[in-house]
Amino acid sequence: MSHSIRLAQAEDYPRIMEIWESAVLATHDFLAEEDFNYFKEVIPRDYLPHLEVYLLVENDQAEGFASVAEGNLEMLFIHNEVRGKGHGRKLYEFMKETTGLTKVDVNEQNPQAIGFYQKMGFKQIRRSEKDGSGKDYPIIHMSL
Repeated sequence: MSHSIRLAQAEDYPRIMEIWESAVLATHDFLAEEDFNYFKEVIPRDYLPHLEVYLLVENDQAEGFASVAEGNLEMLFIHNEVRGKGHGRKLYEFMKETTGLTKVDVNEQNPQAIGFYQKMGFKQIRRSEKDGSGKDYPIIHMSL
């Protein structure tokens, strides 16, 4: 299977949100429905237009996306149907080489993500009680 990584455009936002929804439903069982709906609304409106978002495309279908801002991996999501196939690692490695990222913030209640980033070489440097939106989801701040 061939894959490529390219910059996302506004017309990619619906697929990006499909990927996000699939990944979050599979890994964020701690997220309250009202918060899920909140993020589903604000991500395409308030976040995506202000970030360089890269898509991992396999056989002409976007299967994952990631973005880095100021050295922080802001998002990395892989569609649940293709999780476990190395796409997350490929996308992470591309982002590290391309953007020089050194930090990531991870929901404490998402041990799969914490384990993934530990495998990529990240170490916990601190913890916050609330996420970046001020919601009660503890965050593990990690650094290379």
